[in-house]
Amino acid sequence: MKLSFRWYGPDDAITPQMIRQIPGMHSIVTAVYDVPVGEVWSRESIAALKKQTDDAGLAFDVIESVPVHEDIKLGKPTRDHYIENYCENLRRLGEAGIRCVCYNFMPVFDWTRTQLDHVRDDGSTCLVYYKDQVDAVDPLKSDSDLTLPGWDASYTREQLSAVVAEYNAMTEEDLWNNLQYFLEKVIPVAASCNINMAIHEDDPCWSIFGLPRIITDEKNLDRFLHLVDDPHNGITLCTGSLGCSCKNDVVHMAAKYAAMGRIHFVHMRNVKILPDGFEESGHLSSDGSLDMYAIAKALHDNGFDGYVRPDHGRMIWGETGRPGYGLYDRALGAAYINGLWEAAEKEAQ
Repeated sequence: MKLSFRWYGPDDAITPQMIRQIPGMHSIVTAVYDVPVGEVWSRESIAALKKQTDDAGLAFDVIESVPVHEDIKLGKPTRDHYIENYCENLRRLGEAGIRCVCYNFMPVFDWTRTQLDHVRDDGSTCLVYYKDQVDAVDPLKSDSDLTLPGWDASYTREQLSAVVAEYNAMTEEDLWNNLQYFLEKVIPVAASCNINMAIHEDDPCWSIFGLPRIITDEKNLDRFLHLVDDPHNGITLCTGSLGCSCKNDVVHMAAKYAAMGRIHFVHMRNVKILPDGFEESGHLSSDGSLDMYAIAKALHDNGFDGYVRPDHGRMIWGETGRPGYGLYDRALGAAYINGLWEAAEKEAQ
């Protein structure tokens, strides 16, 4: 297990030097953020990130993420152009020593929450998803400023309505076909660059606004891995994205896909499942609905040796900043993950 930490680049108030002080930290997880989706990242920008990471004494070997252009997901005639740009980004990242790339294939909305600062009983704040609040939003009909966190702010209301309408005209099979087309072009390039591609599950793992969403459960993950049956074609096991549905047995999936060698990245976080949605919680098992030790043990006992990062944390101790991505609670999460892994190692001896 290689412990890692998300860093949003030079504009992030949390510096690589701070991250380096978290015990057991191995890698920075970052990306180039100043290039439009679908365009090629400059070698200079990649090198600058690598230098800042190297200077802090951390490894520069995980990228999250290289976004997939909507034209690829929609299967438009322009997709080959954007796929070639994607492949060129992989070649340049491979040159810089990147070994793992996290990405997703979610239509329009990367992740969806209904509130970013829900106040918990202990006074901390967290991200939450309540179904009734989602149901009150219609991206096709709303003439108000009503939106949800996680929406791509680069779209105007009219553009958002147009792209949602395009997806509403698609079936899940259409999206599967477009994903397979993408993988068949990209995975051979990734393999030649010694990069493991790690798709992130849909967050949350069910359909929203009638959009097709397919990376949601064990059955669909099985299908995904067989689209291009190559060890470089793998997953980011996001315990929170899968675990927000009681239908997903995350411990079982951790064991199964680790044994197959197809988990390349793990996002470790806990969630409290509610009848009408979920609330994000502290990493501690008893703080949410997931058995975090059982997940760590399943990974360890089945040979997982990839990257792990503490995922969304609460905002605690008066910290302000990017919701879910403060320093303090994610550092606590990293320490907890270290403890879980050490326990799994010693139990196995």
